[in-house]
Amino acid sequence: MARKTPASPSSADPAPERIEDIDLETEMQGSYLEYAYSVIYSRALPDARDGLKPVQRRILYQMAEMGLRPDRGHVKSARVVGEVMGKLHPHGDSAIYDALVRLAQDFALRVPLVDGHGNFGSLDDGPAAARYTEARLASPALSLTENLEEDVVDFIPNYDGQFQQPSVLPAAYPNLLVNGASGIAVGMATNMAPHNLSEVVAAATHLLEHPEATTAELMEFVPGPDFPSGGILVGLDGVRDAYETGRGAFKLRGKVSVEQVAPRRTGIVITELPYMVGPERVIDKLKDAVQSKKLQGISDVADLTDRNNGLRLVIGIKTGFDPHAVLELLYRLTPLEDSFSINNVALVDGQPRTLGLKELLRVYIDHRLEVVTRRSRYRLDRRRERLHLVQGLLVAILDIDEVIQVIRSSDTSEQARGRLCTVFDLDEVQAEYILELRLRRLTKFSRIELEQERDSLLAEIAQLEELLGSEVLLRKTVALELEATADKHATPRRTLLMNGKPAAPRAKKGAAPDLQIADAPTLVALSTTGRAVRVEVPDGQPLVAPARRSKHDAIRATVATTVRGEVGAITTKGRVVRFSPVDLPSVPSNSVQLGVGVRLHDYIGLTDRGERILTLVAFDDDTPLALGTAQGVVKRVVPPALPPKPEIEIIALKPGDALVGAAPAPDDAELVFVSSDAQLLRFTASAVRPQGAAAGGMAGMKLGAKADVVFFGAATGDETVVVTVSGSESTLPGADAGRAKISDFSEFPAKGRATGGVRAHSFLKGEDRLTLAWVGPDPARAVDPTGAVRKLPETLARRDASGQPLDAVVGSIGRTLV
Repeated sequence: MARKTPASPSSADPAPERIEDIDLETEMQGSYLEYAYSVIYSRALPDARDGLKPVQRRILYQMAEMGLRPDRGHVKSARVVGEVMGKLHPHGDSAIYDALVRLAQDFALRVPLVDGHGNFGSLDDGPAAARYTEARLASPALSLTENLEEDVVDFIPNYDGQFQQPSVLPAAYPNLLVNGASGIAVGMATNMAPHNLSEVVAAATHLLEHPEATTAELMEFVPGPDFPSGGILVGLDGVRDAYETGRGAFKLRGKVSVEQVAPRRTGIVITELPYMVGPERVIDKLKDAVQSKKLQGISDVADLTDRNNGLRLVIGIKTGFDPHAVLELLYRLTPLEDSFSINNVALVDGQPRTLGLKELLRVYIDHRLEVVTRRSRYRLDRRRERLHLVQGLLVAILDIDEVIQVIRSSDTSEQARGRLCTVFDLDEVQAEYILELRLRRLTKFSRIELEQERDSLLAEIAQLEELLGSEVLLRKTVALELEATADKHATPRRTLLMNGKPAAPRAKKGAAPDLQIADAPTLVALSTTGRAVRVEVPDGQPLVAPARRSKHDAIRATVATTVRGEVGAITTKGRVVRFSPVDLPSVPSNSVQLGVGVRLHDYIGLTDRGERILTLVAFDDDTPLALGTAQGVVKRVVPPALPPKPEIEIIALKPGDALVGAAPAPDDAELVFVSSDAQLLRFTASAVRPQGAAAGGMAGMKLGAKADVVFFGAATGDETVVVTVSGSESTLPGADAGRAKISDFSEFPAKGRATGGVRAHSFLKGEDRLTLAWVGPDPARAVDPTGAVRKLPETLARRDASGQPLDAVVGSIGRTLV
């Protein structure tokens, strides 16, 4: 290969062109390596410290320099693009605007960093042009760019050397884990999943306090990714692999429910889709599958999505088709179930590396420790400088008349500065500052203010020196700042984690597999902490509890049903929500563990966090269901008589009242109320006649002043115990474990309905109410708010005894499964 090099012009005859022979292979290799280097380090891969690519970092920094804070107005996106392109980013405006748009999309980022105004696109449509949209920084972006003026990171020149830009942002939270990243470089790519901010911060804090923590321990805080679109993550083994090695894969499913969309018509309702999957894409794939005869049983599909109610796709099911079997086909043939592959490649010290969860957190923590150290040194230097000036001013004010005389008798400012240094033993900086002193500072109040400022500066300097001299204090400061950031910006988890199996791929040849879900008998178990599982019950095989006590294994309710059957969840608002247990995690009957279950509150889609699930009910059971409220109202209702609706109000609650308990109660059972003032009332269930769903019940227990019901249930067996826990209403929750006792149920005499009952617990000094009560079969099992088993008194006590002190807080009490 020949390269021509023109000769330099001159007045004489032009010299002939100079031709160099170069090796083509060498030239191509060098050019390609330069290109690959540029793509890897300047475009495609994020920095593991702040989780940003160069263009994203430049956008956020320039917007911060422009003052586009959340408390100020939006500006045209084109103006932001122009500033970034002109000062920092030497590439086209379209690339900058595309990056700006992604930073503003709440369906792309778990914590958006730009507050966009206008059409910033959707999963199915692109954004409007930059001249039509406006933007400003979102509040979380301030946490990424704060303290830049305090020398916390290094600054580097821009592409032409005229401006400076940060090489990395301070990043007050682990943005790379929170928002994830994706990019394709030369010979490598990255695809990182977003996570929940509060969970990531909790893991980072734990690693700060326990540097030798394992990945398994960190997964106690970060159980899995949390996508902006929610959905259901299926297959935690892939998540575990990704956290261990930096590579893994799992399936994401949309959140669906089978509902009555019309009288005598069932439909599949989709309210959440997998990450970056739009409704139009699902509809297109669904239509293709129907037209190619791969999918049957679909009557129609309607997109009812709007801005107020969010995503809602309704797929009508033809009469005679099993909606759950159709749903399995939808998982296989449409993006309703999509795969996500994690490839955690990021830049660490300028080198691309594949990182697991622990390595990602450690890189961020090291960065944050350096940021806080540099910030503390900067603040220490500034306070020392200010203290130096204040001490000089105090010297001048103490003898201000002589200072004035020295200045007045000097011919020039240089002479005055020198004489001040000589007479008062000052340096040039202090002397210059005194020369610039305004006359209004020469008051007695100024002296007092300066002395106060001096004392304050000395205290701050001592604190900063202590911080810089202690690794433990430095780590504690970083942890506290992380927790403060999480409290400010964190939101609840959106993605439901399930350790189930994804839909199997359909064979290309041969007969279609049987997609019918076997409607086998099953047992749905609900723990007192709200977790639910589906227990396999083969014929003749008994249930077996785990060999050792595990979390969440205090049982609140069990219901025998079938896999595709319907079960009702009764809530504190007096509602029954129908659901199918088909997607609940399945556990074998020879080792039932509730810890692997899912939160039933999220599974059935309750939106009110204050609404709790009390128990489960089978709609084909003729046994009457007894209900008790906080104001002492009792009611019985027969489940098969309830209307066939997805959600049913089974009791008309009075204003301020709430359901506190529900239990199956045949006529020979005894209904039990326990009030907060330690009164227990028991009476036969036959005293309460069954009523319809719209009825409001009848008087069950007569309550004392300011008392309410803390427990309601039904007792049917002989070996029944009463557990009571006393405490104080003025004590903060969790501050005092209180006292507990267990009494035999037979010690409590029966009374008539609508009476006050008998004493069930004696209060000691400082106690004024029962914080918890439970009546059920022996043995009782207590757990704390996290689900860990806690110890109760081992001996029975009198019904009016005061109990024994607990060694830990008890959050709920239930029975054992077997």
